[in-house]
Amino acid sequence: MSTSSSREKIRISDLHAFYGESHILHGIDLSIRQGELVTLLGRNGSGRSTTLRAIMGMVGRRSGSIMVNGSETLNLAPHRIAHLGLGYCPEERGIFSSLNVEENLMLPPAVRSDGMSVEELYEMFPNLYERRYSQGTRLSGGEQQMLALARILRTGANILLLDEITEGLAPVIVQKLAQVLLGLKQRGLTILLVEQNFRFAAPIADRHYVMEHGHIVEEVHAHELEAKTDLLNTYLGV
Repeated sequence: MSTSSSREKIRISDLHAFYGESHILHGIDLSIRQGELVTLLGRNGSGRSTTLRAIMGMVGRRSGSIMVNGSETLNLAPHRIAHLGLGYCPEERGIFSSLNVEENLMLPPAVRSDGMSVEELYEMFPNLYERRYSQGTRLSGGEQQMLALARILRTGANILLLDEITEGLAPVIVQKLAQVLLGLKQRGLTILLVEQNFRFAAPIADRHYVMEHGHIVEEVHAHELEAKTDLLNTYLGV
């Protein structure tokens, strides 16, 4: 096994996904190596969020192959998939609004033994330390997003699937999230990011997959961004 393939965290081959009768993903192929930050770009409805949910085993019917750390996961239950080190941050964030910040951070079950300590997370997200006794409902959108991310890191997940984490957030918070993701990348975590905000994604990502109508239509490496700007604008309609 070559070093690059032994460091491959996710490999998806010919993935099809369905919700009821609706055929959403039409033969997706992608791979992500350890320590990479890769984005899924595309218009709404192109299948990006469904790709994340399919990796987590949260869509109706799937066919094809989803390898995580070299193991086939297509027939695994979602909680078993999480135990392979996958952490999923859905668009709706999924924090417990009736609990305070610290209670939210103490709650997640460890999927692996090397989750970050609450102290480490407070260092990474000073805002959360300041608000540690505030109820989830009293947090700003940005603080809720930081808490959702911190909860995943607490579990020990080292492959992060993040869905639209910057949506509706103030630029200063978006900047903070960019710093956090770069820090996680330096720690060797692997990140797959569904993102509408290309200005946020472009400087921090290694590669971009562009999706349209449930297909991957383009793969763009960071160094090709300038040359492919017009092409991306066509696909993304920005």
